[in-house]
Amino acid sequence: MSALSGRRVVVTRSGEQATALASLLAAAGAIPVIVPLIEIVPVATEVAALTAIDPAQFDWLVVTSPNGAHSYAAVHGRAPTQPHRIAAVGTATAAALIAAGLVVDLVPHEQSGAGVVAEFAPGDGRVLLVQAVAADAALAEGLTAKGWRLTTVTPYRSAPTRPTPGQQLEALAADAVMFASGSAVQSWVAAFGATTSPIVVAIGPQTAQVATRSGLKVALVAADHSLSGMVDVLERHLAGTE
Repeated sequence: MSALSGRRVVVTRSGEQATALASLLAAAGAIPVIVPLIEIVPVATEVAALTAIDPAQFDWLVVTSPNGAHSYAAVHGRAPTQPHRIAAVGTATAAALIAAGLVVDLVPHEQSGAGVVAEFAPGDGRVLLVQAVAADAALAEGLTAKGWRLTTVTPYRSAPTRPTPGQQLEALAADAVMFASGSAVQSWVAAFGATTSPIVVAIGPQTAQVATRSGLKVALVAADHSLSGMVDVLERHLAGTE
């Protein structure tokens, strides 16, 4: 029997994206408690800007999230020519790009913006960077410092949503809560303050840093910065093998 059997785990992803994580938890025997804390909102002017771009003019495409991957693929996924190489900040982003028929050349060992910068060679070519509105500037600054000429497009933003009173009660009564983004952390803090379920799981170091700075006590950070990585680290923790 899985150590997750019967455990109630809060899924804080946006409503349309909660299913994948909830399914992984259910398959491991857990009871998903879906409490969407963010919604993904397209930015029309930036979507139009992305649509007008010719991907073939770029040496690299760098994508920082599955939402960015979906945004890019929606307008250029069937383009006959693509940037010469494609980088994804993590495995979940890479999977979204691959599902759209794109070939991913780089997923950094440290699945973060800093990891991308660390593994990017210096160059003077063109990079198309697709990320969220208000994304951390470190990635763009790091690539620029290495000589690359960036075109940054932000075709979506994360907007906070407030859980209902019933959802709040369910969330605080759960055994664990999972955060797949800093935006979800910030929305949680707006709704609950620093009070959480007993075990806080972050998808990666950047999300964990946001949580820690927000006053949350992070118990676990997924080694593989993916949805399955979060489920795995929580299961091993509960089984006493983490």
